[in-house]
Amino acid sequence: MQSPEARARELTRRDFARAAVGAGVGVGFAAAVVPVTAQTIKTDTAGLTVGEVTIPVGDFKMPAYRAMPAGKTDLPVVLVISEIFGVHEHIADVAARFAKLGYLAIAPELFVRQGDAQSFGEIDKLIAEVVSKVPDAQVMGDLDATVAWAQANGGNTAKLGVTGFCWGGRITWLYVAHSSRVKAGVAWYGQLMGATNALKPSHPIDGVGKLNAPVLGLYGGADSGIPLEAVDKMKAALATGSAAAKRSQFVVYLDTPHAFHADYRPSYRKEAAEDGWKRCVAWFAANGVA
Repeated sequence: MQSPEARARELTRRDFARAAVGAGVGVGFAAAVVPVTAQTIKTDTAGLTVGEVTIPVGDFKMPAYRAMPAGKTDLPVVLVISEIFGVHEHIADVAARFAKLGYLAIAPELFVRQGDAQSFGEIDKLIAEVVSKVPDAQVMGDLDATVAWAQANGGNTAKLGVTGFCWGGRITWLYVAHSSRVKAGVAWYGQLMGATNALKPSHPIDGVGKLNAPVLGLYGGADSGIPLEAVDKMKAALATGSAAAKRSQFVVYLDTPHAFHADYRPSYRKEAAEDGWKRCVAWFAANGVA
């Protein structure tokens, strides 16, 4: 059996080779979401430096997708946290969208020790065999290492933001509670509460007293997995949390499903996605991440 390090090296060669670093070629989509829909957005990467980087986490080398304005330094930094499907073409495109606005955007492959999230054709199997085995503590450490890499490679981490989608939305809340360096977070339809275990010892609602920065929550009112009751409970908890928690806000798009920002999926809702993106960018600017 391969060690996690050997498996990660193999995944780096196989998966990120598809990115054709610097050539403007997409990284491809995860098997579980193919075929993609016709409305998929493709951002022009002219004027950007895009592609794979490797981030040291102790002795481990973690692959990540980086996008930034070419030749620029002292850039505000945004961590882009993927859904359960890993860093596929949509997440890379989101990073490019931030880069077009002047950010150093980095999307780390946070599942890579546990397996290749892009290779699974069945969502349930992907969750059982990869995603459910990823410890929150491991993710927090990997994101800390990503911030350190950004600081050494053109980023100004005094202007640090984090945003994530679905699985990454939950991680966004957790990382803002974990890191005192974050200035703002934007969580897109991330889980707020639920059962805990050794790998997931807490959820966002448990960490409102530790939030180091305000978080903007962007949620769908017709999300079958995150009912409005959960959002209301989180709002109430934030009102009694840290000073940053009290500055946090929610925007709920009524009659809108989960994954409404995912332009490659049938769940995409153009109006909500575009409004959410504008609010995300404005939130970062208003909270020192610009």
